[in-house]
Amino acid sequence: MNNVHDLGGMQAFGPVNPEPETGEPVFHAEWERRVFAVTLASGAAAGWSLDASRHTRESLPPALYLTSSYYEIWLEALTRQLIGAGLISAAEYQTGQPDGGSNAPPVSPLLPEAVAPMLAVGKPSAMDSEIAPRFSVGDRVRVINAHPRGHTRATRYARGRIGTVAARRGVHLFADKSAHGIREGQHLYNIRFSAQELWGAEANARDSVNLDLWDDHLEPAPEVRRAS
Repeated sequence: MNNVHDLGGMQAFGPVNPEPETGEPVFHAEWERRVFAVTLASGAAAGWSLDASRHTRESLPPALYLTSSYYEIWLEALTRQLIGAGLISAAEYQTGQPDGGSNAPPVSPLLPEAVAPMLAVGKPSAMDSEIAPRFSVGDRVRVINAHPRGHTRATRYARGRIGTVAARRGVHLFADKSAHGIREGQHLYNIRFSAQELWGAEANARDSVNLDLWDDHLEPAPEVRRAS
């Protein structure tokens, strides 16, 4: 979907002032650590995917998204997912107290002793599949110019742009559908774009950008007709 989370190539948002990597803490406050933990525990209990959580964060109203910190966005999205899944009621969220009339579906909680093994394994997206790849390394491809209302990993600035297949990653869970509860595998490719293809003639001719994109994001690049 097209929303303010997809900022690549956009301007007028002010300077970016990153903290030095050597001094940046993982969490800036204790509540951020708790939000991170509760998000992981809730996802494990409810069974929703990381893509679904990502899509919920991307779907927040633009004004709220732009005025919230990173973990404020996580907390707001988690709250919406919990209420949407019926795991808590809006009244429980407001009061912090159990709602006697709640009919939350049963879930298996993530126990403390299961956290470390779960994090060690993660959620690998690679899938075994006999699907044949559509493209080979070196093929020129174009990102389809689509604007889906749901989640997509095809970032806006690359749509309609032509790149070259730099690597094939194998079959992986297609994030665009995983975000909406559909488990489908597609070939994943690493695509290299020249900076000038993405940003125009003023970009450095030696710069490039690599993106991981799935089959459904790509089509063969049109052939260049040479003057006779």
